[in-house]
Amino acid sequence: MLEIALLFFAGVLGGILNTIAGGGTFITFPMLVFLGVPPVAANATSTVAALPGYLAATLGFRRDIAAIQDAPMLKLTVWTVIGGTVGCGLLLVSSNAAFSVLVPFLLLVATVVFYWSGPIRTYASRWRSVVTPFGLGTLLPMSIYGGYFNGGLGIIMLAVFAMWGMSDLHQMNGLKSWLSFALSVIAFAVFAIGGKIVWVSAAIMAAGTITGGYAGAPLARRIPRHALRLLIAGVGFGMTAIFFWRLFNGV
Repeated sequence: MLEIALLFFAGVLGGILNTIAGGGTFITFPMLVFLGVPPVAANATSTVAALPGYLAATLGFRRDIAAIQDAPMLKLTVWTVIGGTVGCGLLLVSSNAAFSVLVPFLLLVATVVFYWSGPIRTYASRWRSVVTPFGLGTLLPMSIYGGYFNGGLGIIMLAVFAMWGMSDLHQMNGLKSWLSFALSVIAFAVFAIGGKIVWVSAAIMAAGTITGGYAGAPLARRIPRHALRLLIAGVGFGMTAIFFWRLFNGV
């Protein structure tokens, strides 16, 4: 019962964070690892558990998505699925030992990108003149990363969209939700075929993410955004430190 409660609670917190500002992976992935799920399976399970939340967000942003001008949605979706498939395939062939070495560095990069997302998006927008809008040169690497490790993907997507010249945050969040959903669907298929999903844990955590997603909207209006960003960054840096400690101590 304690494990079920921890999985559901982690899902609720992850769903809340993803709804408000992103960063839910900093909670869901480490919880699965701490409960004894091997790192590769934990990453796959965490990615699949987030799928319902992405679908709900996509439905919520459907009008904003429809208002995006000149976006080749079919092309973006297809290439996101292709890149995500490559990333998922890379995860499947990674051993738990190799992935465990990469995890602290991936968490560190994701946390840094999350905390300094504002300056990063501002800096990325300066590349509008040299980056092809909706181009594969930025879409494919982003999708491959998302298939391999979902942490911080939403923030990375927003930075890429800024490079493409997008400026409407609601439209950017809508596109982010849709592409994240498409990537999660292919991740679900690939990881299921590869036998990397811990189904019971994924179901419990997914129920938590749905609950957290609904709770996140009213909370977003009450919590100061700067304080929330500090909290999530603190969790991210804390988890990074723990995983570095595990790495250097062979835990």
